[in-house]
Amino acid sequence: MNTLALGPSWLDPDYLINTFGLPGVLLIVFAESGLLIGFFLPGDSLLFTTGLLVTTGQLDTPLWLVCLLVALAAIIGDQVGYLFGRKVGPSLFKRPDSRLFKQENVEKAHDFFEKYGPKSLILARFVPVVRTFTPIIAGVSRMNYRSFIVFNIIGGVLWGVGVTLLGSALGKIDFVHENIEAMLILIVLISVVPIAIEFLRARSKSKKEAASGGGEGQGPSAGGSPSPGQRGRHAKR
Repeated sequence: MNTLALGPSWLDPDYLINTFGLPGVLLIVFAESGLLIGFFLPGDSLLFTTGLLVTTGQLDTPLWLVCLLVALAAIIGDQVGYLFGRKVGPSLFKRPDSRLFKQENVEKAHDFFEKYGPKSLILARFVPVVRTFTPIIAGVSRMNYRSFIVFNIIGGVLWGVGVTLLGSALGKIDFVHENIEAMLILIVLISVVPIAIEFLRARSKSKKEAASGGGEGQGPSAGGSPSPGQRGRHAKR
């Protein structure tokens, strides 16, 4: 199977699986789930392709074992991210930008965590970049450890097993197998939808706040002192 590289050739899911096999898949899932350097890795498309290759027999490992190992890698990755966040703490927000680290990614994950609370650990699994930083932010915020473990397991299973099974199920369809490039692009686009929605909401909110802020201070209802003309009318009464 020859898939289309969605970026550098060494990030193409087909290339990664053919080169590194299942151990490579597990390492990438682990890294993307909680290591700062893992945010750029192709998690969704990689899991989808893994499930498809299992179905077509190109990856000689039982599907149940692949799903189990992927879920464990995702859960352990989040666990490492949480512990890292607890250890590093607020200093993470003061870390300067570099080629592999952008402060805006931390702030984006922090806002996501603040908005959705513990369930963000589940939702973030399906949002690229955010899923890497959210467990770290949970650690920085010192989220209750028991709650973290529960939501971490749920999110790891839903994402790791769910996307892999989706690839396995759709891989049995000839149309999907013959148009795998388009399917991978579609998966990437779908995974970016939540980020686009949040961006548009934030942009709309900021515009409304700017508009309402611009209206403040105008007219007597703004709480300011009356104009000279108003004072004159009041004096005649």
